[in-house]
Amino acid sequence: MRNPIWRITVFILALLPPLYWLYQAWIFALGPDPGKALVDRLGQGGLILLLLTLAMTPLQKLTRWGGWIQVRRQLGLWCFAYICLHLCAYGVFILGLDWAQLGVELRKRPYIIVGALGFLCLLPLALTSNKYSMRRLGANWKKLHRLIYVILGFGLLHMLWVVRSDFERWALYASLGLLLLIVRVPPIAKQLPVLRTRLASR
Repeated sequence: MRNPIWRITVFILALLPPLYWLYQAWIFALGPDPGKALVDRLGQGGLILLLLTLAMTPLQKLTRWGGWIQVRRQLGLWCFAYICLHLCAYGVFILGLDWAQLGVELRKRPYIIVGALGFLCLLPLALTSNKYSMRRLGANWKKLHRLIYVILGFGLLHMLWVVRSDFERWALYASLGLLLLIVRVPPIAKQLPVLRTRLASR
């Protein structure tokens, strides 16, 4: 395994936030509604990890360091883990495991449907994030994993609906997402190595 320290560091950094949030909930440091705070933080953490996953390829092209690509799959799986925890926290703390209430919530809060669609798109990506699936699917693997762009759209729309009173925070994530999509446009992506050369020559 190349760069084991780097991989382990990324693993630990991704693991620490939910452990810290659980500790905060344990000592009643998450405000008057710690369950909702956990739901929100896990969802936001999943979106941040999705953006970091998208950032790995541009960073590799810009720096020519392979370490970015080496942790891309790990970050994607951590994103999936956060969203799974987000859904579990929602079921426990918001629904109280009363699944009959889910129908009422869907009618009152359609952003839940948007989030569910994002999760359904994320699920096949997580299940195929292994070398066996890459070999099995061949060229179709890359096509399937382009769903990440659709997931980003669902995630941002879901967040916009949830945090309407905090538009500035949403705008920051949306701007980063838009930037990461722009640098993937072929003419712009080809300029990243040129930009790297120019920066190195200064």
